Amino acid sequence: MSNHTFTADMLIGEIIGTDASAIATLQECGMGCVGCPASQSETLADACMVHGIDTVEVLSRLNGEN
Repeated sequence: MSNHTFTADMLIGEIIGTDASAIATLQECGMGCVGCPASQSETLADACMVHGIDTVEVLSRLNGEN
């Protein structure tokens, strides 16, 4: 992952734009539609809620803490 710290209020599109390797991490966490149009206007927290995924776990993985 990049040296950037990701947060729950970042847009999925922003996360992917900051670090393309985040796509694989998001997909591994259960977000298979990271390329969908909603990703440009949906925060990580919102996407996790929609997909029933633990936001803290996803952030931990994106930020290299896990």
